[in-house]
Amino acid sequence: MSAADIAAERPGTRTVELDIAGMTCASCVSRVERKLAKLDGVSASVNLPLESARVTVPAGITDQQVLATVNATGYKATLKDTALPAHDAGPHEARPDAAHAGMGTAPAEHDHMAHGGSAAMLRPRLILAASLTLPVFLISMVPALQFPHWGWVAGVLSLPVVAWSAWPFHRAAAINARHFASTMDTLVSIGVTAAFLFSTITLLADPQLTAQGAAMEGEHASLYFEVAAVVVTFLLLGRYLEAKAKAKAGDALKALLNLGAKAATVLREGVEVEIPASELAVGEVFVVRPGEKIATDGVVTDGASSVDTSLITGESLPVDVAAGDAVTGATINASGRLLVRATRVGSETTLAQMGRLVSRAQAGKAPIARLADRISAVFVPIVLGIAVLTLVLWLVFSGPVIGLAELQRAFTAAVAVLIIACPCALGLATPVGLLTGTGRAAQLGILIKGPQVLEDSRWVDTILLDKTGTVTDGRLSVVDVVSLAGLPAAEILRLAGAVESHSEHPIAHAITAHARRQGGLPPLEHFASSPGGGVRAVVDGLTVVTGRSGWLAENQVQTTAADRAALVERQRRGTTAVWVAVDGHAVGLITLADTVKAGSAAAIARLKRLGLRPMLLTGDNAGVAALVADRVGIAPEDVMADAVPEDKVAAVRRLQAGGAVVAMAGDGVNDAAALAQADLGIAMGSGTDVAIEAADLTVMGNELGQVATAIELSRRTLGTIKANLFWAFFYNAVGIPVAALGLLNPMIAGAAMAASSVLVVVNSLRLRRFGR
Repeated sequence: MSAADIAAERPGTRTVELDIAGMTCASCVSRVERKLAKLDGVSASVNLPLESARVTVPAGITDQQVLATVNATGYKATLKDTALPAHDAGPHEARPDAAHAGMGTAPAEHDHMAHGGSAAMLRPRLILAASLTLPVFLISMVPALQFPHWGWVAGVLSLPVVAWSAWPFHRAAAINARHFASTMDTLVSIGVTAAFLFSTITLLADPQLTAQGAAMEGEHASLYFEVAAVVVTFLLLGRYLEAKAKAKAGDALKALLNLGAKAATVLREGVEVEIPASELAVGEVFVVRPGEKIATDGVVTDGASSVDTSLITGESLPVDVAAGDAVTGATINASGRLLVRATRVGSETTLAQMGRLVSRAQAGKAPIARLADRISAVFVPIVLGIAVLTLVLWLVFSGPVIGLAELQRAFTAAVAVLIIACPCALGLATPVGLLTGTGRAAQLGILIKGPQVLEDSRWVDTILLDKTGTVTDGRLSVVDVVSLAGLPAAEILRLAGAVESHSEHPIAHAITAHARRQGGLPPLEHFASSPGGGVRAVVDGLTVVTGRSGWLAENQVQTTAADRAALVERQRRGTTAVWVAVDGHAVGLITLADTVKAGSAAAIARLKRLGLRPMLLTGDNAGVAALVADRVGIAPEDVMADAVPEDKVAAVRRLQAGGAVVAMAGDGVNDAAALAQADLGIAMGSGTDVAIEAADLTVMGNELGQVATAIELSRRTLGTIKANLFWAFFYNAVGIPVAALGLLNPMIAGAAMAASSVLVVVNSLRLRRFGR
């Protein structure tokens, strides 16, 4: 739990949600949090990937004071606009619009340059840079393509790249400079600018430098327009890919809130009136017909039905409801007509509360410090200092008289330092490794959302697995047919299948499908059903009743103590048991269960070999959970049953508080908040859009084995990126002192920088062989 979350639990405090534009690295996050902490009683949790902050403030501190503090730090803060207020909202509470809650993106009208800007803003800069860089690179590096005065053409073509395309880097560097800080953007800005200006000054000093077209060896070695253009283009590509992935951060809440019913049919003075669901008031009675979504949380006042609650609970078995039972908004009425009295509306509904859970879990994640930024935090100031020191020392030791030649040597050495240190390889290390790793992952049906996912996967030691749809198929199937009175099991199944064939209940579908696989079904007549109770019909002259115990009692069917003991025994094993009676006598039981996926046991064994502790987390009952755990090899003490969405989030937090690094795999809406809270959220592709968007990683197939593959590939990709960063830094670290001593021509420095980039790319391409 973040400091802001803990502070929010204190009485007299409220929570303000902010969008913050302009942050570029972990040092920006730290700066904002420190500034806000200087306000008396204020604590903040700033999320860099989401570009948002959750600020807990005491009475007496206004929203404007919070905004002014952030803006004075050099960033652009705005209040979120949401319809999901916290329960502790005060008079100045920021209330974000549902469509934006948890998105962490600043409004479009802001000059949004966090991480280089949004994908839409970066796209034209990248297109221009790529279009102009290619000819600059070719005419600079291929003598056969050089023509008279090509240097001027290279300078003119690279100017828009260095000035306009690189503007996000220059702007971020300027913002950080105002606060006496430096980041990767600082090195990019200075390195690119220095390479361009040095080349321009050299060309102006000798306008005839490229007048003859293809030059003699060493004649124009001091033109580095292509270095400046290539650096900008590659780094923009990395920022663009990152921005595209980050742009979907708020889709989870959008999808979640879109699940709610759009309209409700209200009873007013005995007349059915259709109104928007948002206009429902507490206490109003509304009608829910079969197949419709329940408009809001309420209590059934009349009618009986089966309600498909999988949207909220994630479990496959419908819940039977009747007068007096509570129902949840956004669940689906499967059969009978219901009258429901609204008990909670708007922001108080279960759906809205789940939205808050997802939003807060996302905002509460610790900011991910990018590996390159961690290196540059020390590397950048040192490089700048070395470049300045190189220039000064060369001038000092040049003698009492400093001429043009001495000045050029000093400037050449300083520029060589900046160019060899210009972080092209550092900038490529993450996006190229990520691009290759995620490309291979996509071939394997695995979607990785961003580099932070790879870092999270490295340290995961515990994985929580939702049962339904993740470990199991999520579909009921017949396990056994038990004969209680000597009637053959095949005949019991045939009669029950015939009667159930006229019912729409999922249990009926499972029984009918199983019976049809065994042979044809006889005709029936006088069909009758009770929503949530069972069905009755005449088959081959026999009155056949199937369903629950209460339905049998209504049809005057007697059961013996032995019959009831058999029922209890089947239920204790974790299966659902349905009575079958013929002509007033119980003749058998049909047991059903959610089937375990074929590869689940092997997948869990793989997870164990990866060093993970698998745990089963489910909203189903303890008997079912224990049965599934036993079949797939999960220890009994690692099973958590009867878990509602809040319980799942609490389970993740409890394990994290105990020192565990937790992954969570699930596929339902009820898993979304836990997926967001986990250190690594993994969604199964067969699940809901909400689960997929809330997760960090998605496996597009249905098999749990892909989860193990995803974790293994994520770790391999992270290892590759770290190796890339090491070699990129190694080239810089070795080349800088050589350049400072004047032993490295800037062109050779540029070549060394290019060589480090090639090494990064080649190392990344090794990921294409993963799993082959």
